[in-house]
Amino acid sequence: MDLLDLLERTLPGLGYEFVDMERSNHGKLLRVFIDKTDGISVDDCALVSNHLSHLFEVEGIDYDRLEVSSPGLDRPLRKLSDFQRFEGERASVRMNMALDGQRNFVGILRGADTKTVKMEIDGTLVSLEMADIRKARLIPEI
Repeated sequence: MDLLDLLERTLPGLGYEFVDMERSNHGKLLRVFIDKTDGISVDDCALVSNHLSHLFEVEGIDYDRLEVSSPGLDRPLRKLSDFQRFEGERASVRMNMALDGQRNFVGILRGADTKTVKMEIDGTLVSLEMADIRKARLIPEI
């Protein structure tokens, strides 16, 4: 079982959503981003960190330092459920392939299904192919 599968299977059982993971410093630093509907506290991060430390030891996952945190206000949008959960919110989307000469889109999420994400951009509804999305993030309203 690879690390992503392990995290996607483990965290929901603890009551958390697995958002993302980063490895840096030649794979020795492991960052895990978690979320839940009412937000993440320091206690949540500590609980998940302790649990994952034990799990990684059992599973033989090699790392030197583990960081567990919230994805932040500009959280990444990766899964269909992310786009659906944050419908009505502002987001930025970067595409792999240009659509009408444009790769970057900023607008309001207006729905998503397994194939497309709909965004309202300057009053126009645009459909973006889910498979062609390279990167998407929420834009926090401050």
